[in-house]
Amino acid sequence: MKSEPLSPQTPLIERFRSVVEAYPDAPAVTDSTRQVSYRELQQEVARVAAYLTGQGLQPGDRVALLLANSVNYAAVFYGVWAAGGVTVALNTQSKARDIHNWVSHSGTRWLFMDARHAERNAVAERLGDATRLIAVSDQAQTEDPAAQRWQTLCSGAPSLPETVPAPGDLASIIYTSGTTGHPKGVTLSHGNLSANVSSILQYLELTAQDSILNVLPFYYSYGNSVLHTHLAAGGSLILENNLVYPHRVIERMANERVSGFSGVPSTFALLLGRVNLEDYDLSGLRYLTQAGGAMAPALADKLVAALPHTRIFIMYGQTEASARLAYLPPEKLIEKRGSIGIAIPDTTIEVRNPEGQLTQPGETGEICATGHNIMQGYWGDPEKTAEVLKQGWLHTGDLAHTDEDGYLYIDGRSSDMIKSGANRISPKEIEEVIQEVEGVMEVAVIGVPDEMLGEIIRAYVVPKPDTQLDRMTIQRHCKQNLAIYKIPKEITFIDELPKTASGKIQRFVLQEKATK
Repeated sequence: MKSEPLSPQTPLIERFRSVVEAYPDAPAVTDSTRQVSYRELQQEVARVAAYLTGQGLQPGDRVALLLANSVNYAAVFYGVWAAGGVTVALNTQSKARDIHNWVSHSGTRWLFMDARHAERNAVAERLGDATRLIAVSDQAQTEDPAAQRWQTLCSGAPSLPETVPAPGDLASIIYTSGTTGHPKGVTLSHGNLSANVSSILQYLELTAQDSILNVLPFYYSYGNSVLHTHLAAGGSLILENNLVYPHRVIERMANERVSGFSGVPSTFALLLGRVNLEDYDLSGLRYLTQAGGAMAPALADKLVAALPHTRIFIMYGQTEASARLAYLPPEKLIEKRGSIGIAIPDTTIEVRNPEGQLTQPGETGEICATGHNIMQGYWGDPEKTAEVLKQGWLHTGDLAHTDEDGYLYIDGRSSDMIKSGANRISPKEIEEVIQEVEGVMEVAVIGVPDEMLGEIIRAYVVPKPDTQLDRMTIQRHCKQNLAIYKIPKEITFIDELPKTASGKIQRFVLQEKATK
């Protein structure tokens, strides 16, 4: 039984209400402590909405989430929407300086934060009077004002506002890079997110019978889409928040007989490298999806060999496109080896040369896309918005070519962004932190190819003359101020950085040197 089809522009909070009516007792989300049905999840959503409206939330107010994947995360996220607010999901691995910068930049009025988050006290010290901290915990902590607010919320009467946001209303802000200096917040409307979910539901053929074991953080665009697609379909989300024990992940997939699993290239490299998949009964696994960076064809080959009866979707996208832009139909995986596929339904992709003309097959150009899933722009930054949104088209900055059949193949990217695992990282941000270390004269950060993560971070540091500078000092400072995935794996001391005549650092020279 499928839920009644809704318009691709129907806001996801309205889709959620329809799913609750159709499947009230079906399992919605299972985390490490509990499982909730759709009816129970709606009650928690309604309590969050009632609390926020009671506290004076106005339509369009920003509400940030600094929460690990959980039932609480889903309840808060959809509760914000039900109240008419805008969600700002933040990276839980980040340090206080980044968190405060995002909160300030977005004008967040409420911050829902895990009570035991390591940066909680440091964040609380930085918050101004304009932002209210709510400490989310399943345990009563009556002496803590921030935790008391959560307990008040949980004990309140559930109440869902009757108003539904319009498709053009702002739904979410997702920060992608540049947190230290100039945050880049992608603004997605309710229509953007719903359109993308509709396209993904179509090609994955998701129904209420589907379930997924999810390891992707919901604060990422990829994980965000996994959350929304399953709640929109009436499916079930089973949350596993780390891959420290890969055997446990596969065992749970087998025991729960999930139909889906999503990961980035390093996820699958880890599972294939440490687990013999043939030892487990994965006959219930209908499909896999891969995004968050290019997957090496050799790795895709190993997946096919290990899971011959599972449909494997290689995908491509950007946060600016609400997540997804292209997918490779599983039946084309061998024939179109190395391809990222074709445009998702209701989205148009073109590869253009620098003059804006369509490229010929085999000719490299920039991927440009248009559709209802394309973002509204960057929060508070019309200049950056104008650089990538031109006449209704998103200019991705990624380089690719097509074959004679129109299938896309990535050739590289025109930006300096580093993709390590599922993370998109700004070199400038890391450089700014390293530059704070006493004795550093100059620094340049690049991504170096890595089999497991796609890229690892290498910092080239020019010490000040007559200065004793060691790697441990730099890494210690990075650990204090950067999320763990942003800390350089390698630090190389160098006499001078390669530069143009105007003094601009030539990163490509460093990258060429790193790959020799």
